[in-house]
Amino acid sequence: MLGTYLNWHWLLVPLALLTLWSVSYLLSRLCQRLLLHLTSRTKSAWDEELVGRLGTPLSCAWMLLPTHAVLLWLKLPSPILSTVHRMWRVGLLFVLFWALSRSMDVLLQAVSDSVWLRSHPALRSFLPVVRRVATVALWGLALVALLSELGYPVASLIAGLGIGGLAIALAAQKTVENLFGAFSIAADQPFVEGDFVKVEDFVGTVESIGLRSTKIRTLDRTLITLPNGRLAEMRLESYAARDRLRLACTLGLVYATTGDQMRTVLLGCEQVLREHPKIWPETVVVRFKELGESSLNIEVMAWFQTADWAEFQLIRQDVLLQFMDVVAQAGSAFAFPSRTLYIA
Repeated sequence: MLGTYLNWHWLLVPLALLTLWSVSYLLSRLCQRLLLHLTSRTKSAWDEELVGRLGTPLSCAWMLLPTHAVLLWLKLPSPILSTVHRMWRVGLLFVLFWALSRSMDVLLQAVSDSVWLRSHPALRSFLPVVRRVATVALWGLALVALLSELGYPVASLIAGLGIGGLAIALAAQKTVENLFGAFSIAADQPFVEGDFVKVEDFVGTVESIGLRSTKIRTLDRTLITLPNGRLAEMRLESYAARDRLRLACTLGLVYATTGDQMRTVLLGCEQVLREHPKIWPETVVVRFKELGESSLNIEVMAWFQTADWAEFQLIRQDVLLQFMDVVAQAGSAFAFPSRTLYIA
């Protein structure tokens, strides 16, 4: 009779687990719907996204909870019960860190889409680095917690990793240097992804800033990869940081130009610049500079209120064409390099 009772006792386990898991699934769905109903009343959308991302971990948590009751009901031998309890706690810890990882992704995405961060593009470009570091740190902590729950001596393991880490650090100095270079670039913000920059002897557009290296797309459409440790020490020039673009050129007139013609050209060129709608009026320079070897040189320097290089090229073209009209109307002409040879 006792053996029959025990057999029926074990045969009821799958049925009990199936029933409890079905109820747990329904409870998780009900809980998720309740949370969605509460979050739908708020103006923000990130909380609804958070509830949606937590659906699967929440279902797993609800399914793990009744398992504990079934294990207590079975009255298993102490060694087996202890092992099963430990695995149950490991499962709960995994579900907890899984939920934290998904929550972190949603919160970082909400921060990335916030109005405040959109007005700070330099900080926004740092978010991918923060996401990677936070993910590695979170799952590193999860690994330590799971190993500790499984009974491994975490303290001695960490001490051993410290000794081994010292050896690895000595062998991976460049990797560590590049990692700190990435944090240096993120902190100083000399450029962000999408900026047009000049790095020593080449120019290009920053495509990505990683933990180890930065990729820059050149004008020839080639991709240059620079280690962050080296890049942090190089001379960097960001064209995207400009609030206005400068026109600087020299107009060379022929030596046959008279003083009155020169004055007319100077006044006409300055008027062309000051009448332009994009001009920055505080500094407009049009000056007779020097008597050159083969021309009378006029220095022209002005700033235009645009940061778009394509727009500046059109502005420069229009201004130079008007300079040509001014010189022609004054009765003068542009000079070119020439020499006069006198034969006795």
